[in-house]
Amino acid sequence: MDIAEQNGVAAVTGGASGIGLAFARRWIDSGGRVVLLDLSETALRDAQRSLGGAARGMRVDVTDASSVAGAFAGIRDIEGRLDALVNSAGIARPAPSAEVTDADFSLMLDIHLTGTMRCVRAAYPLLKEGAGGRIVNIASVAAVTGMPGRISYTTAKAGIGGLTRTLAVEWAKDGIRTNAVGPGYVRTALTDALIAQGQLDDAPIKARTPLGRFAEPEEIAEAIYFLASEASSYINGHVLMADGGMTVDGSWY
Repeated sequence: MDIAEQNGVAAVTGGASGIGLAFARRWIDSGGRVVLLDLSETALRDAQRSLGGAARGMRVDVTDASSVAGAFAGIRDIEGRLDALVNSAGIARPAPSAEVTDADFSLMLDIHLTGTMRCVRAAYPLLKEGAGGRIVNIASVAAVTGMPGRISYTTAKAGIGGLTRTLAVEWAKDGIRTNAVGPGYVRTALTDALIAQGQLDDAPIKARTPLGRFAEPEEIAEAIYFLASEASSYINGHVLMADGGMTVDGSWY
């Protein structure tokens, strides 16, 4: 069996930029094919152009169940298989907790948490049919720490941990392993924009992180790739923190 056959097809939500795109490139470099699922048609075109013929893009809104179902029906029709699913779609809307609106709170959960549920539900039949499907959800350091001004984000990411553990024990019998990666702060267009807008101060974040810096998307992609590949064949239900030591920081001592 060659590398391409081993890796097969991966679907990536939020796959046209940031961590999702970095993972897509890593998967393709190892011989696989990727279906990019993203809301931005412009970003999808740019991503497909950069990745070449091993990538196909589809515009998908993870808050819309019919859009998600249609995407995975398309994968069945065109690729005919699905070996890995990476749920990376997400946005950031920092705000003081006392000022968060119901609409903004619900939107964050709908994209990050319920959107992930919609995608795993739609992907389940395809993953079950394969020789052993892998799901990798994107959690965060926000899943296990308190972050002022990020109440909707931390709530959603904490939920990702629970969702991951439940799928791990429920779907293992179907040959599907489910894990998550918990990134620390990553240097992406999203974080750059938050810094530029004054909504994120990178100095205390770097000071709190033992490695003293943000991650590059490619570093998080390596962690995702590990969990999405057969190299992690006995790992199931785990949240792998890829955070430069932020969540075990002892500088307070």
